[in-house]
Amino acid sequence: MPTNTVPPPSSSTELLFNPRQLRELVLGVPWLAGLEEAELEALLEASELRTLKPREWLFRQETPAEWLHIVISGTVRLVRAAGDGRMATIRCVERGGTLGELSMVSSAGVYLYSSEALRRTNVLSIPAAHCREILDRQPACRAEFMSRLALELTDRLEDLALLTQGDAMSRLVSYVLRQLPSGRSRTPRVIRLTIPKRWLAAQLAMTPETLSRLLAKLRDSGAINIDRQRLTVLDEQKLRDFMMTDD
Repeated sequence: MPTNTVPPPSSSTELLFNPRQLRELVLGVPWLAGLEEAELEALLEASELRTLKPREWLFRQETPAEWLHIVISGTVRLVRAAGDGRMATIRCVERGGTLGELSMVSSAGVYLYSSEALRRTNVLSIPAAHCREILDRQPACRAEFMSRLALELTDRLEDLALLTQGDAMSRLVSYVLRQLPSGRSRTPRVIRLTIPKRWLAAQLAMTPETLSRLLAKLRDSGAINIDRQRLTVLDEQKLRDFMMTDD
């Protein structure tokens, strides 16, 4: 029976990560980056480590949002169930990404989506109540938190616009461009396609076969190069031009 309750951490999991690594992980979350030493220690003391097996659910949609999770290693897929029962992949989250931020402040107090580990995954789980206390006490943390939520909403609106209006190539090119490091560079830029192809295809609302065909088309055009999980953008303008043409 699926549950959102995080069990006590196993000793084997605890040995995988030292306190310094976990501190850096927490401080890597923008709205937690300004925590004082004592607050950081209290937060880590209240947190728990959890290891998920491949295809194990971390939490389910509509269950109480009692934890904020930070991915330590592995990959988690976020899934939203529609009213007719169909499941839609929202996005995939990897190291340093957070799960449950929006759910943490929802009036219903429940998770707004489900999350499933795609491979063996380790997460740090922080009590949502503890996070809300930090937001109440720290105006700077609260302001950064709201800023991050606004960015998340903007990303999801862009996803929605592409899924309802763009063709398959436009969705793929937009995804690739959004993964690039910020700022322009004359040198080729590299992103890692660590998400399993079938789940990336689901996130982009296409079949794995279509995804493979479009990646091959971009490669043959000279816009990108693909070497296993490494995708190198060779010509960003040529890549953008594909969004202006029909698939």
